[in-house]
Amino acid sequence: MRVKRSVTARNRHKKILKQAKGMQHARTRSYRLAKQAVTRALQYAYRDRRNRRRDLRGLWITRINAAVRLEGTTYGRFIAALKAKNIDLDRKVLSELAVSEPAAFTAVVNATK
Repeated sequence: MRVKRSVTARNRHKKILKQAKGMQHARTRSYRLAKQAVTRALQYAYRDRRNRRRDLRGLWITRINAAVRLEGTTYGRFIAALKAKNIDLDRKVLSELAVSEPAAFTAVVNATK
């Protein structure tokens, strides 16, 4: 008895075409082109989730540097002083303090002096 694959194949095709929804041209209609586009899009998504962390770290460092320069020191000296005083605040929290709670950030900077 031969195996009929129409249901499985159709479901697989529908799944890929659904993921390609919103793309342009034949990618939304042609399974072959949709599969290529979806594969590439998923690779970019995986890579860029990691790159986003890299970009955000740079943003946090820039914000902290700008804030500590207003307090009369530099980013490098500030981070070194934090480590010397065993103050465990990460860059994300420090940048959030610098932006939204300047008084609290000033207190942290004064604690490192």
